[in-house]
Amino acid sequence: MTKKSIDITPGIEPLYGTRDENLRLMEDKLHVTIDLRSDAIHVTGDVAAVDRVLGIFADFDALRKAGVNLHNGELNGMLKLVVADPATTLRSLVESGKQRSAGVKRMVQPRSPNQRKYVEAIEQSDMTFGLGPAGTGKTYLAVAMAVSALVAKRVSRIILVRPAVEAGERLGFLPGSLQEKVDPYLRPLYDALYDLLDPQKVDKMLESNVIEVAPLAFMRGRTLNDAFIIMDEAQNTTTEQMKMFVTRLGNNSKAVITGDLTQTDLPNPKKSGLLEALQVLDGVEGIRFCHFEDVDVVRHHLVQRIVRAYDSYGRAQLPLPMSDTAVPATPLAVEVKPTAPPRAKPQ
Repeated sequence: MTKKSIDITPGIEPLYGTRDENLRLMEDKLHVTIDLRSDAIHVTGDVAAVDRVLGIFADFDALRKAGVNLHNGELNGMLKLVVADPATTLRSLVESGKQRSAGVKRMVQPRSPNQRKYVEAIEQSDMTFGLGPAGTGKTYLAVAMAVSALVAKRVSRIILVRPAVEAGERLGFLPGSLQEKVDPYLRPLYDALYDLLDPQKVDKMLESNVIEVAPLAFMRGRTLNDAFIIMDEAQNTTTEQMKMFVTRLGNNSKAVITGDLTQTDLPNPKKSGLLEALQVLDGVEGIRFCHFEDVDVVRHHLVQRIVRAYDSYGRAQLPLPMSDTAVPATPLAVEVKPTAPPRAKPQ
């Protein structure tokens, strides 16, 4: 055990987090005690762990002086990665985020170990599946990686795909052009685009088909070259649609397929093309599967608890297997009344 002190410098307070949540994170994960005083911070614990805490403070101070201002949600996510991996530092995460985010309005930075695996899988693989509950960043990170690849000229276009599973209205009866009919289904993808790029730039790319909206039903027969393709809500594809989509990949292209198997809107959820793809494509070289959990939810902290509550409720509703020794219920006795003999036919 050792004890070391850190001088409090102006501007270091944001590192503490809301209600000191970042300090508590370091204490819990690195098994140290952080004592915040008026003039200094005292850190007590294992030598290696204490040195890691000091390194976090030093990195944050250096980044702040270099003009890098991290808001708390982003900073908390980065700290989760730092405390989980001794080889990871705040500086290295910021540097990789800058490289990934060149030409983008905000830094593309994973906020959990699973998100980091997802981003690395997209960088290293030609086809990546992201599966997990709402709010885990599956769609946003996929769009961010697509924009990064487009800005860096690694691809020449982005193609957005989503199955149109209607809830009460048929696509053909909705007013407007095909683009206007499909737009409501792609709103989450548009939201991410407008968050990452200037709205005027997004509109211009949509007009010139640099960013293309491709209804899944109309993709048969196409070969998608030099493109970054994203299919969102893939749990609502049929087996035939999924097979058709994954075979559209052309030269110098990447595909990211996202979905949540707990939110399938198909009449028969067991026939989901995404569910079958998990089994059929497992082990295929060049394809990676990344699974998210409720701890990866990066929306409001309440969403994480909601997802966990629904998961617990769903498990509780599963039918219990019948024991081999169970005694079947005795059927109710039914009174059988004798029927009257048939009448004799008149002669």
